[in-house]
Amino acid sequence: MTAPVFIITDGAVEPADAARSAQPGDVVVLTGSEARHAVTVRRLQPGERVDLVDGAGLRLVGEVSAAQGKDRLAVRVLERVQEPEPAHALVLVQALAKGGRDEQAVETATEVGVGVVVPWQAGRSIAQWKGPKTAKGRERWQATATEAAKQARRAYVPTVSEVMTTAQLAAWVRETTQAGGTVLVLHEEATAPVGGVRLPDGGAIAVVVGPEGGISAEETAALEAAGATTVRLGPHVLRTASAGPVALSVLAQRAGLWG
Repeated sequence: MTAPVFIITDGAVEPADAARSAQPGDVVVLTGSEARHAVTVRRLQPGERVDLVDGAGLRLVGEVSAAQGKDRLAVRVLERVQEPEPAHALVLVQALAKGGRDEQAVETATEVGVGVVVPWQAGRSIAQWKGPKTAKGRERWQATATEAAKQARRAYVPTVSEVMTTAQLAAWVRETTQAGGTVLVLHEEATAPVGGVRLPDGGAIAVVVGPEGGISAEETAALEAAGATTVRLGPHVLRTASAGPVALSVLAQRAGLWG
């Protein structure tokens, strides 16, 4: 069984600069909520393997030395590993959706390997992020991505960007494609299959997923004019919660990210 993963931050580990300085043989102490989960929920014991990650590619392969109270876990570092960034940055542009389906998409896409999540306030989105809901919605998505990254044993935690309007998304698409990236809009009426799209040698590979009511013709035209390519995922229509992760899985395999 793979070792459980816990995220270290400057405020939740001793010494505070452990992410930058810890070397094999050092003992670091995990504190706060992560340590509490390790001690009281996972009930980790001395000698058990754990991985401490910083969310940006650092993995401290370790072994539990001792549980100290209910919110402190001493870990002896066995190996320090800086995992390389993937050749392609997978991006999920997910329209806001009702019933938590958008968060489900974020969770599964994180397990697939997405690096950036862009919330999109699409024209047909029933869910709305306005006022205080904007910050709370982004925080909720980021928490979902963080927990999913830990479950998937990832050293990288996806970043959730600010919510975008269609106009802002079109500008982002133009910037991404001009930088050499590829942006694919999933649309049930498209004829080109997602598996046949030529992928770049490097850079971003982004998938745009609409809400329950689909992407409007105006939105599709705006994204295509900005440089996006409209593609069909398969013979069936997938829900907004599953379309993005399934497409990203196909693209990750094709790009060699799962090799």
